[in-house]
Amino acid sequence: MLTAADEWHVHQMPEPIAVAGTDRNFYDRSYFGGWTPDGELFFALAFGIYPHLNIADAHLTIVRGGRQHCLHASKVLHSDRATLAVGPVSIEIERPLWALRVRVAETEGLGADLRFEGRHFPIEEPRFTYRFGPRAFMDYTRMSQGARVSGALVVDGQRLELPEGTVGMRDRSWGIRPIGLGDPQPVVPEEPPQFFWLWAPVHFAAEVLFWHANEDREGRAWNTRGELAADGRGAGGLRHAAGTMDVELVPGTRWVARGTLAVRPQDGAPFELAYEPVAHLEMQGIGYRHPTWVHGGYRGKELDVAREDVDLDASSPGDLHRWHRQLLCRVRRTGEDGSLDEGMGLLEHLFIGEHAPLGLR
Repeated sequence: MLTAADEWHVHQMPEPIAVAGTDRNFYDRSYFGGWTPDGELFFALAFGIYPHLNIADAHLTIVRGGRQHCLHASKVLHSDRATLAVGPVSIEIERPLWALRVRVAETEGLGADLRFEGRHFPIEEPRFTYRFGPRAFMDYTRMSQGARVSGALVVDGQRLELPEGTVGMRDRSWGIRPIGLGDPQPVVPEEPPQFFWLWAPVHFAAEVLFWHANEDREGRAWNTRGELAADGRGAGGLRHAAGTMDVELVPGTRWVARGTLAVRPQDGAPFELAYEPVAHLEMQGIGYRHPTWVHGGYRGKELDVAREDVDLDASSPGDLHRWHRQLLCRVRRTGEDGSLDEGMGLLEHLFIGEHAPLGLR
């Protein structure tokens, strides 16, 4: 099935771009997130294409004053992978790998016009491949980039200009993840689901730190990476770093209260980062594990758009769709020599099933 995207020189297999291998769960997604220096505005957007489900969806979420305002949109793709738009949400690639603009036409009181300009060349993270027995659960590639963010948000008629110093993160990932409806065929032999994820990028004045870890039930990392990206660095200008993180949970929950990351750069002295949250958002606001606006879900119509408001103070720690969170944190860096630096970043987490080091069952 030929589409407009087939004119682009991006083929990676001997088939039209409408076809992406044979796995129904193939996806292609962008994430954008940012925050103002005072932490009063915290926002995120997501855009995803699911070529074999023939669906595309997009989401905007804005945290302000303890409330999370969300706009969800989903459309039938019609195998059009060239149009980066779903309803009011659109992406413009101004300078590939360096500058992108995301617009959300004001809809149901919410809108955005944001420009993300990379502080460094994107980081290609190690390929995420994980199986339950012989069945592929995840198999994807992701690139991440720290960015300066400019523009404005709209919340209920109020235009909120982003001040100088607003920064954030963006990523692009593609491959195989669970999307749409779950697979009714159980993994054999059956075993309880388990997933452990930490992502802890931080903006400092001179560089951006990246660190993530996926761990198994025993706390063994099956995918982890640390990188330091100096401001303005091009491809090949990264410093590798190993890291281990200790987190403290909110009692009786799977929510992180605070964390400490020990970093060991490949070519420098070790240092420690202390993460102290100032705000948080729930990733269901951009579709992750949302009970009804799940990524790749068919809404029963050509286009569906709806607003949702989430009470971030509501206490329901047992609800699975509320386990995946991003904490916006002030981060204190302490060097071996006692040197100090301060930055701001994210501590994203999702813990499902067992994890022995944290005592989760």
